[in-house]
Amino acid sequence: MVPMPTKPPLRILGAGLLGLVGSWLVTPAAAFTVFACEPEWAALTRVLMPAARVHVATHVGQDPHHIEARPALIAQLRAADLAVCTGASLESGWLPTLQERAGNARARDVFFASDHVVLIDPQPGAIGTPWAGDVHAEGNPHLHVDPRNMLVVARELSERLGKEAPAERAAIEQRRTAFETRWRQQVAEWEARAAPLRGQQVAAQHTGFGYLWHWLGMKQVADLEPKPGMSPTPGHLQRLLEGLRGKPPLAVVISAYQDPRPGRWLTAQLAARGTAVVPLLVLPATVPEDAGEKELVLWMDGLLRELLQAARR
Repeated sequence: MVPMPTKPPLRILGAGLLGLVGSWLVTPAAAFTVFACEPEWAALTRVLMPAARVHVATHVGQDPHHIEARPALIAQLRAADLAVCTGASLESGWLPTLQERAGNARARDVFFASDHVVLIDPQPGAIGTPWAGDVHAEGNPHLHVDPRNMLVVARELSERLGKEAPAERAAIEQRRTAFETRWRQQVAEWEARAAPLRGQQVAAQHTGFGYLWHWLGMKQVADLEPKPGMSPTPGHLQRLLEGLRGKPPLAVVISAYQDPRPGRWLTAQLAARGTAVVPLLVLPATVPEDAGEKELVLWMDGLLRELLQAARR
């Protein structure tokens, strides 16, 4: 006679069901999410909090003054635990729209890097208009191209991240201290390398590298833009050409997101008139979107390398 199969005890069935249900309910803790307006702040966030999920609104090929409030950016800001931006009105043309549409209360209290450093070229009372150009009353917002400012921002950002994610506070501070040690050493090396650039003059489009000139002891003697943020015009470029013939600059410098044709025209005209061979340097204004500390170092190395090569011509 074939024995009938026995039923498992109810307690075993219950335990199995509970285990199955538990496997459905237990999910990994959501990562701390940061919305960075610019790649440099995304990179610094990754240095301090590597496990954070970081979304970046702009990239090296974009002018951070002017971007579109796309649905994808709205969704990213809606999910963010913290927004990290430059401030000083750099994002004033698009960030408020993103905040309004995202409806995320956490993203209202933005960490603005410009709140924590001394800005150059402030224009108290100035108001940007279509006729005045991109005027920043608070001062030049492109503060990240002075590497010393990165130390100040890292200190303040680590404090803010620690408040938002208290369980990570000690680890964040430990990473910041280590970063500061390494970065101070880098700054000292860069300053030693850049000694030949002190006192050199450049022509540039916009003031995107203004802090770089300030740090290195260089001077921007001409701006390809007739007014901040306005495209170069033939008449303005002709006036610049006449002014630069007497004392040609080390280089004409533009950002990677800017149209190179005005700079090419100016350098070609200087060479054609026998004035001098003035190179056009097309420099990245920031790091890649997925950058970390390594890319920040490589970016600054690259800026100095291009300028030093121009100085050796």
